[in-house]
Amino acid sequence: MNRLRIEQTGPSSAALMAQVHAECFQPFWSGREIAAMLYMKTTLGFLMRQGDRPVGMALLRLAIDEAEVLTIGIIPDLRGKGAGARLLARGERDVAQSGARRLFLEVSVENAAARALYQRLGYSQIGRRRGYYGDGSDALVLEKALSGDGQGLASAPINPD
Repeated sequence: MNRLRIEQTGPSSAALMAQVHAECFQPFWSGREIAAMLYMKTTLGFLMRQGDRPVGMALLRLAIDEAEVLTIGIIPDLRGKGAGARLLARGERDVAQSGARRLFLEVSVENAAARALYQRLGYSQIGRRRGYYGDGSDALVLEKALSGDGQGLASAPINPD
């Protein structure tokens, strides 16, 4: 397996990021939608590659001392192999270095693998959004406290029920 590398990206990578997003999600975000987000100074984009092949992407948004994961995805054949954890750790590090002290995200109650990953990485459930996703499933709202070096500070259980 070729080595994975992560690069911070801008609007010029939006089409590649949309390609990955389409492999990960339905409905997916278009290159134009992703580019519009990346033109905002508060949005950080990351593209993970295996050789020349795009295999993961993430968009995070900063708001003073907080940040939010807008989306993160790893293509199906690389899931469960540590790629998602690496990509998220890079995003955590970069937003912490930009001043974020807390990072938030939403995850579907139906996505057991992602919930397990987030719990393993130190995220805690702080809320629930009923019927948040297009399929009617609820979103769990998760939070992670960040230190200045992007490392997590605390963890509590994530409860899908």
